[in-house]
Amino acid sequence: MNSSNGELKRTLNFFSVFILGLGLLVPTSAFFVFGIASQITNGHVPAVYVFATVAILFTVLSYAKMSKVYPKAGSAYTYVQQTFHPNIGFLVGWGALMDYLFLPLTYVLSVTIYLAPLFPSVPLWIWVVTIMTIITLSNLFNVKIAVSFTTLLIIIQLITIVLFVILLIHYQSVQGQEQLISLHSFYSSSLNAPMLLSGAVIVAYTFIGFDAVSTLAEETHNPTKTIPKVMLSLALFIGITYVILTYFMQTAFPDVTIFSNPDGVAFEIAQTIGGMLFSSFFLGVVIASCLVGGVSAQMGISRLLFAMGRDRVLPNKVFGYLHPKTGIPVFNIVLTGVFGGLLSLYLTLDQVASIISFGAYIAFTFVNLCVIRHYYFKQRNHSVKGVLQYVLLPLLGIIFIALMWYNISHIALVLGAVWNSLGFVILLFLTKGFRKPAPSLAMNDTDNSGKVIVPLPLEERIGRNF
Repeated sequence: MNSSNGELKRTLNFFSVFILGLGLLVPTSAFFVFGIASQITNGHVPAVYVFATVAILFTVLSYAKMSKVYPKAGSAYTYVQQTFHPNIGFLVGWGALMDYLFLPLTYVLSVTIYLAPLFPSVPLWIWVVTIMTIITLSNLFNVKIAVSFTTLLIIIQLITIVLFVILLIHYQSVQGQEQLISLHSFYSSSLNAPMLLSGAVIVAYTFIGFDAVSTLAEETHNPTKTIPKVMLSLALFIGITYVILTYFMQTAFPDVTIFSNPDGVAFEIAQTIGGMLFSSFFLGVVIASCLVGGVSAQMGISRLLFAMGRDRVLPNKVFGYLHPKTGIPVFNIVLTGVFGGLLSLYLTLDQVASIISFGAYIAFTFVNLCVIRHYYFKQRNHSVKGVLQYVLLPLLGIIFIALMWYNISHIALVLGAVWNSLGFVILLFLTKGFRKPAPSLAMNDTDNSGKVIVPLPLEERIGRNF
């Protein structure tokens, strides 16, 4: 996979990166939060997704701009390190690290939401321990999934969404033709701004992952053009898909409280519109997506913790340890498994989604600020077009993020504050009271001797579905 000069071969085109990006985003994620978001917004999930899509697009544009400046780095903390200061970049990276730590929990909790109602006599903790154990053991045995399986999994997920919409349309046509076209789920007198923003905080995590395609820059033809196009295409595609899907779900079932388990509404809807056969197929696809996503998420965080241990950002003997035979960071995998299992017993999916969003909002805010600082102040692009592209659009992105940040859950704010305070203390220690620059959190820069570190293989770097 590596060329003689230590760089990866450029073999990926737009379509390849786009498909891998869909794997990162997990298209069936909208099913996981539909019931929760519908309750919070009083039946206006499509409106929330329209708002979230528009809001996220401003930040996607900023990521696209910065990926042109640093086509190989591809991370918010690298942009901040280079644009502002290494210490600020470290804190942004530390804040974003919280996303990765809590991401496996979303998959664990999503599976329990669907399985618990089917087996009510089984205690919740048994499902949590079982699912987290499966995910952890899979990583300990160094499971690697071929790239072709990701394409297959994405196709199956998209087919499931299409079948779901077709069955919803059929169901609505039987109930009454007038239900097929309705603006009630987009706007009504019962929808207010706090509801919209609170719902956006929950569904925002289903967009998180679009920026990770920038890690494929070294393997992409013409990355300064291809990667930005893929980011924008992914955000638009996934946003439009979620709006269409939730529109038909919401118009067919405007009141989700009629279901016995509002958290697992999608499965009960599948039973109602497609019977046992389709609901069984739906459940299998969702659980498979969650398990593969969980394995991938834990794999990603274990490798990131290893990189931080290797660079002595964290204790090297624990986090920088690799098993001598398998070369796997076993301590990191076990620790994240225990961490995820314990927290999954006490947190709900909407709380975890808010916590993940907290870390993402930090990265998103600073990437928008990077665009303003780099293009307007450093490059001195002060033309009318420059002010529009490099000042106004990023500021709109920051404003949207600030609105959602204001409506984030209390537990996310508390955990986020504690986590970032810990990061500040660690930074203070690592920089010896800010007398030297912070270490880099990047996984593919250089080691302590200055030697270039070749990035991890593609299947170990592309996040949620590997």
